[in-house]
Amino acid sequence: MAKTIEEQIKELEEEISNTKYNKATQSHIGRLKAKIARLSAEQEKRRSTKGSGKGYNVKKAGNATVALVGFPSVGKSTLLNQLTGAKSEVGDYHFTTLDVVPGVMEHKHAKIQILDMPGLIRDASRGKGRGREVIAAARSSDLILFVADVFEPNLYVLINELENAGIRLNQKKPDVVITPTDRGGINVLSTVRMTKMDEELAKDMTSAFGYVNANIVIREDVDENQFLDVLTGNRVYIKALIAVNKVDLIDESQLPEIYARLPDFRKVAVSAQQGTGIEQLKDAIFETIDLIRVYMKPQGQEADMNEPLIVRRDSTVGDVCDQIHRSFRPNFRYANIWGPSAKFPGQMVGIDHVVQDGDVISIIIKR
Repeated sequence: MAKTIEEQIKELEEEISNTKYNKATQSHIGRLKAKIARLSAEQEKRRSTKGSGKGYNVKKAGNATVALVGFPSVGKSTLLNQLTGAKSEVGDYHFTTLDVVPGVMEHKHAKIQILDMPGLIRDASRGKGRGREVIAAARSSDLILFVADVFEPNLYVLINELENAGIRLNQKKPDVVITPTDRGGINVLSTVRMTKMDEELAKDMTSAFGYVNANIVIREDVDENQFLDVLTGNRVYIKALIAVNKVDLIDESQLPEIYARLPDFRKVAVSAQQGTGIEQLKDAIFETIDLIRVYMKPQGQEADMNEPLIVRRDSTVGDVCDQIHRSFRPNFRYANIWGPSAKFPGQMVGIDHVVQDGDVISIIIKR
């Protein structure tokens, strides 16, 4: 009788757990992990075909989206109300929030959408407690704001659930490119010295994942898990921040001990009930998303220093054009820049010039 995908995955996981990891077994374990990743991708594809795993239908709005993630009853709804003025139901019992409640936080002229979502629990990535729907909403956010209770600060269960769902927190996408080809087998080219895995292991894992012919270019010293993420291709890389809630109920001297039990992410101590630390949290959200302000100066007129345009850090003049109107980029001639990114006041720049926070920009288009 043919084994189900779940049974095949379980057998492979058991084989990994029974294999002692060392240099001699690294390649074997790498191939097993690649097979599990291939089976998991096939399993997820079947689920999506059946219509399961859909996320909550929340239309994205504003300059960025933040997902509030935490266990039930840690104060997410109260925190949403403090940050945005939205009215999310608040109660002293589990699963008060049964749907995603959006609100908009206005801070430093940015409009940031905050999503209060049902609490996550263990095995959420396997669908428990509508976990897949919550995680699907989190995957589309720009920042995951964990809300931790000072009396139960352990977030590692939730982080593990997000990891299992392909969400990588405070990590960058590995600089590895895999290009399928028609012939020639699997070829690996590394431009850096590889210390965590070798080219042969990369070739073995790629083959175990199901590739027959492919060119692989590795420009970063990645380990096998990072390489596996590239093979899988459905990972998302999202920034994360922690709001440590209910600090009004403890002595401030206890915070270092609580922080030590939390992941090494940026942390802000708050009391959603009392409103303590809310402005500091707003600043941290703005900074972690990496938003900047630029000011527009119409040709021959004064710059509007009251209403900045909000863009992401490392945005170009072209990105600014796109945000103003879709007709600006095709009709762009040049721009003049005053401020941090300019070598001198009024510097003439092209569409690929990278802007900085506080720049004043005058865009000249074809008439």
